[in-house]
Amino acid sequence: MLIDNHNRVVDYLRLAVTDRCNLRCNYCMPAEGIDFADRKDLLSLDELFSLSKILVEQGIRKIRITGGEPFMRKDLMQLLRKLKTLPELEDISITTNATLIGDHIEELKSLGIKNINVSLDAIQEETFNKITRRKQFKVVQKNLYRLIEEGFTVKINYIVLDEQNIQDMIPVLNTLVKDYPVAVRFLEEMPFNGGSKTFQSIKWNHKKIYDYISENFKNITPLISEKTSTSNNYKIEGYKGSFGIIPSFTRNFCGSCNRLRVTATGDVITCLYAQASTNLRDILRSPFAEKTVRYEILKAVGSRAKDGYEAEAKSDKIFSNSMTSIGG
Repeated sequence: MLIDNHNRVVDYLRLAVTDRCNLRCNYCMPAEGIDFADRKDLLSLDELFSLSKILVEQGIRKIRITGGEPFMRKDLMQLLRKLKTLPELEDISITTNATLIGDHIEELKSLGIKNINVSLDAIQEETFNKITRRKQFKVVQKNLYRLIEEGFTVKINYIVLDEQNIQDMIPVLNTLVKDYPVAVRFLEEMPFNGGSKTFQSIKWNHKKIYDYISENFKNITPLISEKTSTSNNYKIEGYKGSFGIIPSFTRNFCGSCNRLRVTATGDVITCLYAQASTNLRDILRSPFAEKTVRYEILKAVGSRAKDGYEAEAKSDKIFSNSMTSIGG
């Protein structure tokens, strides 16, 4: 079992398999993109699996596959098949923009990988195109409804962007949550955008998001969430799904954080607002890798910041990073 220096159990790994993405969302990176890692610097399929196996043996019970866009990685399904052989791993989930998942839905279902988070910041095509700088809305829409129809547990991650997608917030609830058992989670904007924008505060924090929604729906009931949940979750009377609000900028959920991140290049990140604790890529490519990886993981987990503010205070230039390079 992995227990950090604040007595929090760490049992959830967010594993990035690539830093590449086929969209160019304006809150994530500049229009020209970022300097993606050389392919030789990305963890290989075998390295990703070896690392996952070690971490599961140390107590990780849930792995979420992230990117970039995970399905940009051609051998992703091979990795998922291998991960399913780990008997102690209780859950494998994926965060995706749903542009490339279509060809893999049947196999994901057969593997029992049913928890899919779809990054979708608009329900209207014009808004989607402006935010993503790409014209993939119809593909995303088609794959999203396929996932719902095939019985996947679908969550929508919707980053609230001032003067960009506010007009889509209520429609996304009326279009998806009303008729389908999906959860739409509204996230506060974060400054991990490749240095294209800086800010010290946000207009649309979790309170303003809730107030805006509650002005449009009078019968909203709070839901009981897991202790480690990052979202405050709610039910609208008569709606099949639910919605949640993730205070990702104001960070009031840190006290129960059970997460560990590993980037596609092997950086170990113990907090979204922290610099990498160590890099495992060269270690995984050296003799006696397993013993050293175990030691480095224990060292990183044993020196976590108490919360995101403490991590930020110790970090330098983390906001010049893009979320696609951090690992979702």
